[in-house]
Amino acid sequence: METNKTESGHSDLDEAALYFHKHPTPGKLEIQATKPLGNQRDLALAYSPGVAAPCLAIKDDPATAADYTSRANLVAVISNGSA
Repeated sequence: METNKTESGHSDLDEAALYFHKHPTPGKLEIQATKPLGNQRDLALAYSPGVAAPCLAIKDDPATAADYTSRANLVAVISNGSA
């Protein structure tokens, strides 16, 4: 792949990557609620006192953590930067 240098000394791909990571919102990830949080009941279910029920279920059976948390939807990326 041919890369051309811009006036700033960055390649076209570098410039595109910088723009991509900055616009329209900096970064690549966002955190967004997976449940509705539009009223007092929703908040009570999500936070105190509602959060106690899944916490106690996980305490009684740690295998249920993936059922009640985002644990099953997460991944770790470990790199030394060479890839």
